[in-house]
Amino acid sequence: MLQAREDQGFSIEEALLNAAKTLDKLYIPTRYPNGLAEGAPTEFFTRPEAEHAIRCAEAILRFSHGLLAGPGSG
Repeated sequence: MLQAREDQGFSIEEALLNAAKTLDKLYIPTRYPNGLAEGAPTEFFTRPEAEHAIRCAEAILRFSHGLLAGPGSG
């Protein structure tokens, strides 16, 4: 989604791109019980990692909301 916006000429901050990369890396191993070679995802991910992922998602949602609201809306 962010790459598509960059392709359309939107300026995307590096921090936001890094947030998206963080979430991309978590997609498979956290979604599927067999996404990791051994054990369940709950055995490998920590609370601080989960909280960081939530902050990343919130940043992307804020950006997306700004796109939907349009220029000059806030």
